[in-house]
Amino acid sequence: MEFRKNFLWGGAVAANQIEGGWNLGSKGLSVADVAQYRPQLDVTDYQRQVGVTTADIQVAIKAQSAKDYPKRRGIDSYHRYQEDIALFAEMGFKTLRFSIAWTRLFPNGDELEPNPAGIKYYQNVIKELKKYQIEPLVTLSHYEMPLHLAVERNGWADRRTIADFVRFAKVCFENFSDVKYWLTFNEIDSVTRHPFTSAGIIPDRTANLIQAEYQALHHQFVASAKVTKLCHQLIPESQVGCMLTKVTTYPATAKPEDVLAAFNKNTLNYFCADVQVKGEYPQLIQQFFKNNQIELTVLPEDLAIIRENTVDFISFSYYMSMLAAADESGMEMTSGNTVLGGKNPYLETTEWGWTVDPVGLRISLLELYDHYQKPLFVVENGLGTHDQLTQDGKVHDDYRIKYFKSHLSEMAKAVAAGVDLLGYTSWGPIDLISASTSQMSKRYGFIYVDQDDNGNGTLNRYRKDSFYWYQKVIATNGQSLAE
Repeated sequence: MEFRKNFLWGGAVAANQIEGGWNLGSKGLSVADVAQYRPQLDVTDYQRQVGVTTADIQVAIKAQSAKDYPKRRGIDSYHRYQEDIALFAEMGFKTLRFSIAWTRLFPNGDELEPNPAGIKYYQNVIKELKKYQIEPLVTLSHYEMPLHLAVERNGWADRRTIADFVRFAKVCFENFSDVKYWLTFNEIDSVTRHPFTSAGIIPDRTANLIQAEYQALHHQFVASAKVTKLCHQLIPESQVGCMLTKVTTYPATAKPEDVLAAFNKNTLNYFCADVQVKGEYPQLIQQFFKNNQIELTVLPEDLAIIRENTVDFISFSYYMSMLAAADESGMEMTSGNTVLGGKNPYLETTEWGWTVDPVGLRISLLELYDHYQKPLFVVENGLGTHDQLTQDGKVHDDYRIKYFKSHLSEMAKAVAAGVDLLGYTSWGPIDLISASTSQMSKRYGFIYVDQDDNGNGTLNRYRKDSFYWYQKVIATNGQSLAE
């Protein structure tokens, strides 16, 4: 079976990882603007990389430069978006997934009126995409909530944040009404892995962290349902999706206890999509709350709002798979995308410890479609690795081509098996600042950006060998994968 004729091939980025301009256009500080590059830490130590304390935040607020805070500078797409979009158009992109920085529209997050400069910036970006017939796929919240809301009220742990987010979303829908595809929260399940990055929760100011994390998730579910309803009202032809981190977990052995351990991890992985797609908390999750003494504050109208405003499609990131066992002592562990799990001896791993499992993408697509019977969208998938720019401005990245060919071929097999797939956006089609480690040297792109981890470089853009490979994949609607 071929990919649908209007299959949305493209790439995905986040405002906080590409834009820069952290102090321009009346933008406020976001949680990403205090993410510090920590070269002294092991690059696979994600929990310490994303960890933040009150003291860290206070130091960052006083810092008036981007020196130790790479997400403040990004790759300067704030000034270079026209150049970057032209390169995406040259590759043949049908869509570009990007996020709107909440703090460009509402610097503190709780203002009643938006910042006109922020609205104008994103109108210009969308206009540029439309010039090349590139469909915008917009994420409303992608790890960049206002720092003010985190410091003043512990972010999404406070119910008042719902109203502020709905106000922000309403401004987006009113001013960017020619956008058809929207996502609410990026990797919404990640609140329990990095609560500050995802939900503005400051751990050292939180008495019961697990309670705060799941309360924040509930508030995000309510907010997602409210903005889904609002988007359908203001943009009648729109489609709104949820977005989760798909971490497919296999049992380490055929022992029933290990199979059960994998089942439990996969059940938790599905939880957030279950709520947003089916409109209710699964019974097993409700029991999980009871078993762990998690008591959510739920208003009477919350469950009705969630039930009546489910999403139109499911989008997800897929980078790797993991192993689970009932007894993990002595088991070799590896990490990836801030997740720690058993290392699969049958799979290769990247320099950052991420397992490379193309077949896992097919499994994930089949499982998700069987589970939900809703259209799917792969909105993140890619290989972060070191690249070498030659003296003549080339990057020979056969390893990246190999990675994408293996994953896209498995994706095609899932489509042939009957999966309804809307599109595919590779993560970081242009090199950007890494979400977890704030590195520049962990490169994902088809386009090389001349900048190092310390911000040195010309910022010039160079087409890698993979640029031309992906260009052909798009031009043939995936048929070249069979070559």
